[in-house]
Amino acid sequence: MPTNNTPRSLRTGRRRTVLASAALVVAAATAVFALTLDSTSSGGGTRSEQPPAVVSEPSRMPPVEDGLLALARREPSDALAIGRADAPVVMIEYSDFQCPFCGKFARETKPELLRSYVDKGVLRIEWRNFPVFGEESERAALAGWAAGRQQKFWEFHDVVYGKPRARNADEFSQDRLVGMAREAGVADIGRFRADMASAEAREAVRRDREEGYSLGVASTPAFLVNGRPVLGAQPTDTFEEAVDAAAEAAGR
Repeated sequence: MPTNNTPRSLRTGRRRTVLASAALVVAAATAVFALTLDSTSSGGGTRSEQPPAVVSEPSRMPPVEDGLLALARREPSDALAIGRADAPVVMIEYSDFQCPFCGKFARETKPELLRSYVDKGVLRIEWRNFPVFGEESERAALAGWAAGRQQKFWEFHDVVYGKPRARNADEFSQDRLVGMAREAGVADIGRFRADMASAEAREAVRRDREEGYSLGVASTPAFLVNGRPVLGAQPTDTFEEAVDAAAEAAGR
């Protein structure tokens, strides 16, 4: 990994290499996902109503490029991450607060991963804001980032995903997001409002979204488990297999 003494031009070149190799892997996985989803939609349902497809069994996936592993930020002060910064496995999650499958993952799978892996120091989860459903998604992403400024991102995350919510039906108005922040324990609501409206918040959300787009992410939720893609709110077993395989490859 480059250090602060590495010339800027070299760091930029390496970053482009990282994103290029990542895009090839994730774009291929997205193509598999889209083809499978088209076939399941032929019975009359819409794409948004169909469960996502499994990309590949973790044990059968090809070796991961070092560049994909480098996408993990591992910043100890990152309020939008949970788990040890030096955990052997990092799962990057690209999600939208209005995405019903993201909510399914948050309610059904994430608690199991926390108990079985995060609490034991094996797994770190890094959230990336990837708002794709319009203005309310964008507003919710900004609100989540603002809650993180007071170390309440994951509490806010759990409140938002605590129950299914209608999409683009004013569930994520400014006032309702403030109410969710209060429920999550955000103490300084004035600061929360200011942070949510700040240029820094918009830049943070833009950074996450552009990272996802550069990888070829086209739907939510999307995950990289030590660089290996898993798309959709898969059964908990699928994520456990992915984490176990990654931990074994990392020597744990």
